[in-house]
Amino acid sequence: MPKREDPKETAPPVEKSKNGLDRRDFVKLVGGTVTAAGLFSAGTLVPQSAEAQENPARGKVIGPGAVPITLKINGAPHKLTVEPRVTLLTALRNHLDLTGAKEVCDRATCGSCTVHMNGHAVYSCTVLAIDAAMSGADIRTIESLAPEGQVHPLSAAFVANDGQQCGFCTPGFVMAAKAYLDTNPHPTYEQARAALGGNLCRCGTYMGVRRAMVTAGGGTKFPADEGEE
Repeated sequence: MPKREDPKETAPPVEKSKNGLDRRDFVKLVGGTVTAAGLFSAGTLVPQSAEAQENPARGKVIGPGAVPITLKINGAPHKLTVEPRVTLLTALRNHLDLTGAKEVCDRATCGSCTVHMNGHAVYSCTVLAIDAAMSGADIRTIESLAPEGQVHPLSAAFVANDGQQCGFCTPGFVMAAKAYLDTNPHPTYEQARAALGGNLCRCGTYMGVRRAMVTAGGGTKFPADEGEE
């Protein structure tokens, strides 16, 4: 059986350029340069300032690891460390033990996670905690409506009008109603119906919820037959 030739013995000699680089060295050099350029353009190798190093949330490069942030919630600063992907809802419930906002759909459909940001009702499942922190947003949860052991008049109106059954969606409805009442303190029944259109109740207590919002604003007029709406 003929002897197999050794590739090392039969391969032609590798030519080197004048600067002493052969083709293999050149490929390695170019590949490393491209990789470094890609990392630099992606921000991985961008040098950070002293301020950015002290407060990673303000730097150009964020994550994927946890970073320290400060959220202004119910009038007080709260410092916590979370990954950039953490939503405001998760930060409230899992990191700050503020469980009034409920996680139900987790895709901005049901409204059970409604909180106030700068006076506006928002779905906290769609807001990143780090964005809320960097913007300095004033965040209000249902826990802020009344001191512990007391009931806010709006919440009392929900009870008086049987505006809750299982109660799981109630905090979101209350916060949505409160945001609207802050700008229109005397809504009609139809205005209440439109204002609460972004919140869902699986128990179907919509009529009670709307009556609660209207009565909280001092209203007394309701549809003659609410069962037909």
